[in-house]
Amino acid sequence: MSTFKTDDVFSFSSFDPSKFTESFKEFAEKGSLKTKETLAKVKEATEEASKTVEATVQNAQAGSVEFGLKAIEMLRTNTENSFSHLEALLGVKSVSELFELQTAFLRKQAELAVEQAKALQETSKKVAENVSKPGKDAAEKAMSSMKLNG
Repeated sequence: MSTFKTDDVFSFSSFDPSKFTESFKEFAEKGSLKTKETLAKVKEATEEASKTVEATVQNAQAGSVEFGLKAIEMLRTNTENSFSHLEALLGVKSVSELFELQTAFLRKQAELAVEQAKALQETSKKVAENVSKPGKDAAEKAMSSMKLNG
């Protein structure tokens, strides 16, 4: 009959605590390094997003001012034209002259309205492009970053 040794069952000769400690320490350091890298990327992304929002708001404010100034310029032009027309009407000597002045004024105002609509459309387009530019640039940067990392 073979003898059974209880020492063999409870022997931990294959288990070396110093190696376990080393492995755990290495695992913890790698985890810590990955966490730091991830936090750094999150911080950078947050800062970039903040800059993008700030640039967008600044561009929107500048665009609002530009649009407002364009509208004021148009109102000023229309007001001056109306006053000039009223002055001309005060000097009218006949009904035919009145109709002639009125027709010329209405034609000029219609042409001016078309020009002003085009100018506002161009200004709106420019403002929209400027407002969306920071976000577009940030998206392009993020996409190129993903391609480099991928």
